[in-house]
Amino acid sequence: MVVTFYQQDIVWGDADANRHRVEEALVSAPKSDIFVVPETFTTGFGDHMAALAEPQEGPTLQWARRMAADYDLLFVGTWIVREGDNCYNRLHWVYPDGNFGHYDKAHTFRVSGEYDIISRGTRQEVFEYKGWKIKPAVCYDLRFPKWLRNDNMSYDLLLVCANWPGSRHEAWTTLLKARAIENLCYVLGCNRCGEDGVGGKYTGNSALIDYKGFPLAEAEPSADRIVSVTLDKERLDAFRDRWPFYLDFD
Repeated sequence: MVVTFYQQDIVWGDADANRHRVEEALVSAPKSDIFVVPETFTTGFGDHMAALAEPQEGPTLQWARRMAADYDLLFVGTWIVREGDNCYNRLHWVYPDGNFGHYDKAHTFRVSGEYDIISRGTRQEVFEYKGWKIKPAVCYDLRFPKWLRNDNMSYDLLLVCANWPGSRHEAWTTLLKARAIENLCYVLGCNRCGEDGVGGKYTGNSALIDYKGFPLAEAEPSADRIVSVTLDKERLDAFRDRWPFYLDFD
């Protein structure tokens, strides 16, 4: 399976500009099965998110449906969705036929104030695509191994969409590897790069890590980049059979 991730320099608060930027990336990307963009790719991550929230069937979902259909792939990314009085940092996976699923970020970031304006999700999700079991997660979720625990090998690929600041890039890269090793799975961390509207700087450090903790692909730091990598499920299954550490999970 070919997975492509876009380490995007997000335009602060401009959904139209960001959708256009991602569409340009799709045009230049190689043929892929899955295309992943960072957390809050339409707005950037900050206090303005709730004010820019969309209804579930809003313009970004309609656009994502068109992208998935036009390029015959699974489109994955998060944007802010409003339901009644609540806003959610919602990761969507959109199929080529227009159907979609979603996961609401469970660990909203207390330090930044996201905790105060974005409602927490309560459900874990795993979905399937082309024979792969995939678990979605969003940024701060990466710090919580119990939440991501791969009991009974329920997933093969962990997808993490993020806005993880460059000042904490060492934690980001270390945790991606740790989650891959402990869960015997591939881990894709798709992070933004560039500078946000309030002076926050992001180095990206997006990567796809294999089940042994080795990077299969890494985006050049601090650069708007498109990266593709081919994943091998037979090798993953063989490694799990040879080293079934999950049988001793507590």
